[in-house]
Amino acid sequence: MTKPFGGRTRLAELYQEGAAKIRLPETFTAEMEAVIINTAGGLTGGDRMDWSFSAGPDTFLTVTTQACEKVYKASAGAAEVVTRIEAASGARVHWLPQESILFDNAALSRRRGRSRQSAEFVAVEAILLGRKAMGEAMAQGMVRDRWRIRRGGRLIHAEDLRMEGDVADLTASAAVLAGKVAFATVLYTGPLCEAMLPKVRAALGNNPGGASQWNGKLVARLAAEDGYTLRKSLIPVISVLRGGSSVPKVWNL
Repeated sequence: MTKPFGGRTRLAELYQEGAAKIRLPETFTAEMEAVIINTAGGLTGGDRMDWSFSAGPDTFLTVTTQACEKVYKASAGAAEVVTRIEAASGARVHWLPQESILFDNAALSRRRGRSRQSAEFVAVEAILLGRKAMGEAMAQGMVRDRWRIRRGGRLIHAEDLRMEGDVADLTASAAVLAGKVAFATVLYTGPLCEAMLPKVRAALGNNPGGASQWNGKLVARLAAEDGYTLRKSLIPVISVLRGGSSVPKVWNL
């Protein structure tokens, strides 16, 4: 939980347990950066991670991850990740985790919920179906991704992704990923949607994907042949939505 103090964002409350840890690097702006860490080194069937963040009025919170989250083969059940984000009036929240890497026969179920008043929200979720550079691929498995975002108690964005079984065959379809193994969704809600749209489209260039805005939100979808190529198109889009600021430094470590 964050609070405003002396023109900067400060920590009001922190609780952590198990393999879920949070570190707060020093910043020299009004922004607070929280780096979340899974000290177990990855996820597999039966694991559960639960993250909750609350940004107080007129605070600026950026949340990222120490590294890409690796989801390994599941012998039974699915790894479950739940993220809850609350933003008070005037808050800015940027949810910028690094990519999730799913290995063959991995099973991942994620749910994200966010409630906001009058606030700015930037969210990124990127998935790699294996690591192409390492000769790895996700042929079989399951991934579910669920978003629910509310403003003042009213649902303004909902989506559900589900791929299960023969993932390689499913993603080979031109209507899905046309054989690409890296993809991302970027979401922005705030007062600048209309102004941001042409800039986001320009940042995308000729890369596979697209962006649209309506009803106070902007959504961009990106796909690429591998994780490196995805980052090359994803980072400029994030920078546009962050007013010219790049991704957190841990993305480059």
